Amino acid sequence: MKFIGENFYKLFLVALLVILPALSFAQDITPSRPTGDITPSNPCEGKICNPINSNTIQEFIRVLLEGALKIGIPLVALAVIYCGFLFVQARGKPEEITKAKDALLYTLVGAAILLGSWAIAKLISDTVLAL
Repeated sequence: MKFIGENFYKLFLVALLVILPALSFAQDITPSRPTGDITPSNPCEGKICNPINSNTIQEFIRVLLEGALKIGIPLVALAVIYCGFLFVQARGKPEEITKAKDALLYTLVGAAILLGSWAIAKLISDTVLAL
């Protein structure tokens, strides 16, 4: 019992990480008739489907960058919040403030690279499509 009391949060986190992925196994179903019969929907049954839905390199790069932005922008927001926490935690210590400033600088440089790559790809894509 002492083991469970000391490691409750660790055990809870492990149990949560084991159980939550099971929710992703849910199957999308659509009614086939108004009578209420339900059949599984699988548009790729018996053939090879394109999971990215892109037929050209430009579309593939666009999908890739949109995915990177969808993941990167929340990470940048969390990193800025963490940098703010570092500033508060520094409490006036010069070496800690320098560490927080460096972390904020690296976060902003990463955000600039992320948004800059999207802007450059958009510019190139629009230029190629205009030709």
